[in-house]
Amino acid sequence: MSPTPRLTALDALHRSLGATMTDFAGWDMPLRYGSERDEHIAVRTHAGLFDLSHMGEITVSGPQAVDLLDHALVGNISTVGNGRARYTMICQEDGGILDDLIVYRLGEQEYMVVANAGNAQVVLDALAARSGGFDAVVRDDRDAYALLAVQGPESSGILKSLTDADLDGLKYYAGLPGTVAGVPALIARTGYTGEDGFELFVAPSDAEKLWQALTEAGAPAGLVPCGLSCRDTLRLEAGMPLYGHELTTGLTPFDAGLGRVVKFEKAGDFVGRASLEAAAERAAAAPPRKLVGLVAEGRRVPRAGYPVVADGKVVGEVTSGAPSPTLGKPIAMAYVDAAHAEPGTSGVGVDIRGTHEPYEVVALPFYKRQK
Repeated sequence: MSPTPRLTALDALHRSLGATMTDFAGWDMPLRYGSERDEHIAVRTHAGLFDLSHMGEITVSGPQAVDLLDHALVGNISTVGNGRARYTMICQEDGGILDDLIVYRLGEQEYMVVANAGNAQVVLDALAARSGGFDAVVRDDRDAYALLAVQGPESSGILKSLTDADLDGLKYYAGLPGTVAGVPALIARTGYTGEDGFELFVAPSDAEKLWQALTEAGAPAGLVPCGLSCRDTLRLEAGMPLYGHELTTGLTPFDAGLGRVVKFEKAGDFVGRASLEAAAERAAAAPPRKLVGLVAEGRRVPRAGYPVVADGKVVGEVTSGAPSPTLGKPIAMAYVDAAHAEPGTSGVGVDIRGTHEPYEVVALPFYKRQK
């Protein structure tokens, strides 16, 4: 028997809204409330409200918290200012990606690492295993937080009506403690949609009150509840990688085109350094398969694992694919051989159940918001 899925603090509320629920990384999560296309378009044009309480929060604190994180992760965490956040990765000794993460600096000696739901235990175990010899404490805080996200061009205005926090001064990839609708929260200007937006870390007991307040404040601005289905198409249009699709233990950050997150210049050794230095040299000498965008000329939707073909040969593999509500066509991200990775390369197709459907190679992202 499979274990009973975990429930977020908003589970009863989702069901009362008629959400279609699905098991995601061991959690029962809302997939959609109505039309995923309508939810997607609401985030692009107005605003959407998400329950992301399945994400994994891990607190690292103590006099050597930053030294532990610099050793355990590939990024240079010592350069993260108080109240700022950093996108980074945790890798295996062989350079394979265990997960991509956001690290928030909450105080002089306190950091919050946010892992993907499916990898939270893996990241927790890795940080604990790598903490030996450091004067730092690694704490599982997954039960301490609910996480709500307001995403879309109207999100700032909606949130401003509920908080005195300085949202105008809050930069992208920064967070500040504040109160939203009377609820204490860490307010972060982060998201996974390609739009401006905020993620609100709160106590689970406050989640429902905050959801209702955001729903009421957002109604005049067109805010709607949104599920994981449109979150996936939003991040796909924005060219954002998803662990298990664009990122795996079989790929290094350099294979994924994200070598910029690896900071060799930081002091001291870090887990995977030697393997990643070798991967960087390989990538410079002979570029690996490159992550590109593919836009369909027809209507058939590519899915993860479908072969990318050219001249009758397999030249790559689709990692994510879906209909794009913004472009009005099926799109995909795929790793393809460097010879076929240039935007505009002709003769590239996707093998969809034996038929080679024509696709245009484009640069990522498919969608970029107007600033």
